[in-house]
Amino acid sequence: MATNRKVLPGFSLALGYTVFYLGFLVLMPVAACFLKAGSLSFDEFWKAVWTDRARSAYLLTFGAAAIAAVVNLFLGLIISWVLVRYSFPGKKFIDSLVDLPLALPTAVAGLVYSSLYVESGWLGQYLVPIGIEAAYSRLAIVLVLIFIGLPFVVRTVQPILEDLDPESEEAAASLGATRWQSFRSVILPTLLPALITGFALAFARGIGEYGAVVFVSGNMPFRTEIAPILIVARLEEFNYSEATAIAVVLLVISFAMLVLINMLERWSVRHEH
Repeated sequence: MATNRKVLPGFSLALGYTVFYLGFLVLMPVAACFLKAGSLSFDEFWKAVWTDRARSAYLLTFGAAAIAAVVNLFLGLIISWVLVRYSFPGKKFIDSLVDLPLALPTAVAGLVYSSLYVESGWLGQYLVPIGIEAAYSRLAIVLVLIFIGLPFVVRTVQPILEDLDPESEEAAASLGATRWQSFRSVILPTLLPALITGFALAFARGIGEYGAVVFVSGNMPFRTEIAPILIVARLEEFNYSEATAIAVVLLVISFAMLVLINMLERWSVRHEH
């Protein structure tokens, strides 16, 4: 008599919990958002989500998040490399500092950044006179998004570097490859899926950030106003339908971009093998 053996015990319970979690805590709020935005006619929806102010907010939101994620890609790779490949005093302390943005309330990060880079701040008193305004500007938004997104890249790349087989590098070196050639041909293809994942996580984190940005941007329409701040502005005007309409646009664009990044990640994995 054949028996039906499941790979994992408690599969039905785990599956039921997963479906409940996704349905109750994820799909229901998203569905409610779409239903609320659906109360608008197409013309009303379009007028709400495609104003000059809204387009400016979308561009700044996705542009700043993308720039910060690219910067974090390079910074995260360098930090991961140093933490894995070198031993030095205070290494464990520096490694723990990487997770600080995850533990620190984002509002605190925004307050600290704004106080540092204002004209009278510790850094601002030297930067502002030479024309670098890193508070209440677009640069301030990018800087704070770099701060909150860095751990996602480091913690994604670091385990892959730790598990990397040094024999591959030694073989490349024995064949006459330089360090750069070994990195480009041996190490980088292995790290590429992790780098894409880290980029996607940092990018997604930057798109949804509100707490830190609200303190450093100045929230000026057409200049330093991001889409989440515009949504809050509409809520403060008790215009809930328009707020949810803008949220729907932000959600759809974010989901489409993440799907694109995931497809690129899968392609890189297949290409590696």
